[in-house]
Amino acid sequence: MATPLVVSDVAKSFTMHLRGGLVLPVVANVSFAVASGECVVLGGPSGIGKSSILKMLYGNYAVDAGQILVSHAGRTVDVASADPRTVLEIRRTALGYVSQFLRTVPRVAALDVVAEPLVSRGTAPEEARERAAELLARLNLPRDLWQLPPATFSGGEQQRVNIARGFITDHAVLLLDEPTASLDATNRRVVIDMIEAKKTAGVALLGIFHDEEVREAVADRILDVTAFSPRRSAA
Repeated sequence: MATPLVVSDVAKSFTMHLRGGLVLPVVANVSFAVASGECVVLGGPSGIGKSSILKMLYGNYAVDAGQILVSHAGRTVDVASADPRTVLEIRRTALGYVSQFLRTVPRVAALDVVAEPLVSRGTAPEEARERAAELLARLNLPRDLWQLPPATFSGGEQQRVNIARGFITDHAVLLLDEPTASLDATNRRVVIDMIEAKKTAGVALLGIFHDEEVREAVADRILDVTAFSPRRSAA
């Protein structure tokens, strides 16, 4: 079984420049791997560093040490040391991310927001919109909203647009940060089914799910982030 994501000895801290350069450790010695077709869920209490780990893997946060190895274009690339252009290319082709909140784009219709990742990879716009429409319909977003910019949508409606946008591609690795937080029971079930379909397709998934029902439904294993707490290591 392929292993498209391997994390080795990653550490992260924040320097509080407004507090005299105080260094605040976040995580240390983060090491794990996610195999193709596997969904690993990050567990542990709030504030332990789960979202920070996802942001490091996606290249939003720089790391203090360690490697984040992702399979990309037939080779293994270290996201932690890659240049910004390479990180953007990895995001486009190999590493997807679904955050809790949609970064809305002014005056762009929801349908085109969802279709854009496919268009950026060379899919014909009309074909990409058809696929976007299928996902929005599956997620029960009212059709009369598809041609409207999602900036004025409710939180749950925006999250469904965000999920559709994240799931529309065939990235080998998909990061999920509370994708069901604002959804009702019906749409949570839809997302569970979508995650299962990704697993069947061989995608490696790493996620955060505070909803116990969703977590139990999708997790192949739970990785306790408490093990990576510098405070625990120092105890």
